[in-house]
Amino acid sequence: MASSSQAVTRIAELALCACLLGTGVSVGAQAGLPASGIAGSVEARQWLQRIHQAASQRNYQGTLVVTANGSMSSSRLAHYSEGNQTFERIDLLDGQPRRIYRHNEQVLIVWPTAKLARFEQRESVALFPAVLSGSEDELFERYEMLAEGTDRVAGHDARVFLLRPRDTLRFAHRLWAEQATGLLLRADVLSADGRVLETAAFTEVSVGIKPQPETVLLPMKRLNGYRIVRAAPQRTALEAQGWQMKSAVPGFRQVSCVKRNLEAGADPAPSGPAHDVLQTIFSDGLTHVSVFIEPYRPDRHQAGMTAVGATHTLMQAFGPNWITVVGDAPMATLKQFAALLERSR
Repeated sequence: MASSSQAVTRIAELALCACLLGTGVSVGAQAGLPASGIAGSVEARQWLQRIHQAASQRNYQGTLVVTANGSMSSSRLAHYSEGNQTFERIDLLDGQPRRIYRHNEQVLIVWPTAKLARFEQRESVALFPAVLSGSEDELFERYEMLAEGTDRVAGHDARVFLLRPRDTLRFAHRLWAEQATGLLLRADVLSADGRVLETAAFTEVSVGIKPQPETVLLPMKRLNGYRIVRAAPQRTALEAQGWQMKSAVPGFRQVSCVKRNLEAGADPAPSGPAHDVLQTIFSDGLTHVSVFIEPYRPDRHQAGMTAVGATHTLMQAFGPNWITVVGDAPMATLKQFAALLERSR
C-alpha cells in the first residue's frame, strides 16, 4: 500500500500534467451586490469576449495570489502579445524556486536549484485570466450569467459577474473584469451553498505595458549547465487506446487526449520509474476535468478522494489500470466520469 506522502507526490505529478494541458486553476469572494440576469444577452456575450480577448491579446504583468483551504500561493506573471505570437513568464514566489516560460504552445519549466529544465507542449485551453474554452453558446447552455454591479480590485475599477450553473454538476464562478479593458482581475469558485472554495486575484497589475518577448525567449535558450528533459505528448484518441465513455457526462465534451511518458528524473522529486499515462480532458466551456489512466502499481497507488479548494481528485483501481480523475468540479461529477469509463477492447 502506498504511503500518504507517495499519494500526495503522485497527485502533484498529475496536477502538473493537468496544468500544462489545460485542466487549469479555477479561482476565487463575494461582492455582496444585487444581481440581474443578462444570460445570453448581447451584453453578456460582449463581456465574455472582452475577458477572453484581453487575456490573450493585451500586454500585462502583475502579482497573482491564489488562496484555497486557508493556504496561499503567489506568482509573478508577465504576458506579452505581438501579432500572433504569445509570450509568458511566471515566477513562483513560494516554495521550491520554479519559473515557467511559454512561447505559443511551447512551455519550459525551470527548477534553478536542481538545475533541471523541462520542455512541454500546452494545449490551447483557457487558464486564468482567460475564461472561455468554447463558444458563448456552449457556456450559456450550462451557466446563467448575472451582473452584480461594480467593485475595485488592485486599484482598478471592475464589473462583477456571476456565472451560476444550471445543474449540480459544476460550481458557480464569480468574475471581476476590469472596466476599461475587460482583463480578468479576480475569479472565485463558489460551492452550492455560496461558500468561496478558491480565489485567484491580482494584488497589483499593470495593463498596456511594452512587450518584452526577449525576457521569455532568451531564458528558453540559455540553459547551459541544466539537465534538459523534453516531454513529447502524443496526441491520440481515447478510443484508439482501447477506452471509451459509455455516455457523455451532461454538458462536458472531450477537447483533448494525449499519451505521455512520465520519465524518471523529469521532476526534482521523482516517485517511480518511467511509464505511460493517458490523459483525456473534458470541458463544459468553463470548467475542465482530466481523466488519467496508467498501469496500476500497489506500491505506488492509494485509492481515495481529496479536495483542495475547488480542485477535487478521485483515485481508484480499474482492473490492471489506475484511474485518476481531477478537476474543479464537485466530487459527484468526477464519480460520473469514473463510472462511465470502460474498456472498449
